[in-house]
Amino acid sequence: MTRSLIRELSEKVGERVTVRGWVQTVRDQKRMQFVIVRDETGLAQAVLGKDDPPGELNDAVSALTAESAVTVTGTVVADERVKLGGLELKLDALQVDSPAEPELPVAADSALDKRIDWRYMDLRRPDRRLIFEVQTTAEHAMREFWRGDGFIELHTPKFMGSASESGAELFKVEYFDREAYLAQSPQFYKQMAMAAGFGRVFEVGPVFRANPSFTSRHDTEFTSVDVEISWIDSHEDVMAFEEAWLAHVLTVVKQTHGPAIEATFDTELVVPAVPFPRVTLEDSKTMLREAGHDAPGAGHDLDPPSERALSALIREQHGHEFTFVTDYPTTVRPFYHMRHVEDPTLTKSFDLLWRGIELTTGAQREHRYEQLMAQARDKKVDVAPIQYYLNFFRFGAPPHGGFGFGLTRLLMQMLGQENVREVTFLYRGPHRLEP
Repeated sequence: MTRSLIRELSEKVGERVTVRGWVQTVRDQKRMQFVIVRDETGLAQAVLGKDDPPGELNDAVSALTAESAVTVTGTVVADERVKLGGLELKLDALQVDSPAEPELPVAADSALDKRIDWRYMDLRRPDRRLIFEVQTTAEHAMREFWRGDGFIELHTPKFMGSASESGAELFKVEYFDREAYLAQSPQFYKQMAMAAGFGRVFEVGPVFRANPSFTSRHDTEFTSVDVEISWIDSHEDVMAFEEAWLAHVLTVVKQTHGPAIEATFDTELVVPAVPFPRVTLEDSKTMLREAGHDAPGAGHDLDPPSERALSALIREQHGHEFTFVTDYPTTVRPFYHMRHVEDPTLTKSFDLLWRGIELTTGAQREHRYEQLMAQARDKKVDVAPIQYYLNFFRFGAPPHGGFGFGLTRLLMQMLGQENVREVTFLYRGPHRLEP
């Protein structure tokens, strides 16, 4: 049989078609029966007159349960009284491909953890599907911009012999006769590509953090979006690239899904003006204190309340949802971030905040071998396990920098969701390994 999608029915009035999907609801009335069928493109109403006595097809409709997988066949009829697009299907055949049990285990208003327990059913909801349609469009727009700018896509290893960032957040795994670690970031390998002369690279892939946090922003496995660029003059070049790239991505998503996002999630996706506002970390703390907010002391990063308050101040003063916070101290940045010549206690680094949430972290990297070694010694880094990484800079490495972020945080902010669990296909956290 040839399957018709529900979105195609307006072009098939008067034709006999077959629709395949799930039973949304059944209304079994005295004279008529109505079945609302849902596929991945929408909802359609199938209607059947009730025989007296009811016939075999009537009995089959009466026995239907919500969420059963069905194949329905009938003639498409235009009727302006029908709320679902002014169309209905005059039912003449029904096949139950897979019946659903009468009592459903989860509903749209169930607690989040229960919805994740039954995630495949939760994802049948059209609003959940929209999340992943937006994700698909966003990733396509990212790649479109990258490829137009000469980037190469990488797929870096996820087994590592040493830490790429904080050793405290490593997952250890058995690896034959030795111990390995799940990659926290593709950082070292992005930089290897710079030393290899690739120029501009990106990766969209999984990373792992052994972080025992239960906040709305954290997970133990997520999809990381990473970029690295050669031949830059400073971290300003990286920020300039990121803001242009993000503006493109949000433009495409708004053009494709803007009305659906607003109707479904009651949030307007705003395409940001370029350039984004920039403020140093210390100046941001001054701004916060002058506005009556608490701010962390010298040498410390912004905490979540400070990020939210700063974003609100920037929006009030500049009318902008994005803020680059720059020049973090060496105490809160990795040894490989380049330091300012005029003040070696500060790094050429940045975070990008979007409506109070840290979206990305980036920096210019230190590409000079001797300076990199000195910074490693200064941070008391054991260089023996990462000598392979340090070797990348022994035979001519270009000035370079980049950024990375979690895809779920981007989606969470795009769609006005309050938790990364809502926008993750299958969430992983300290107590979540199933489904």
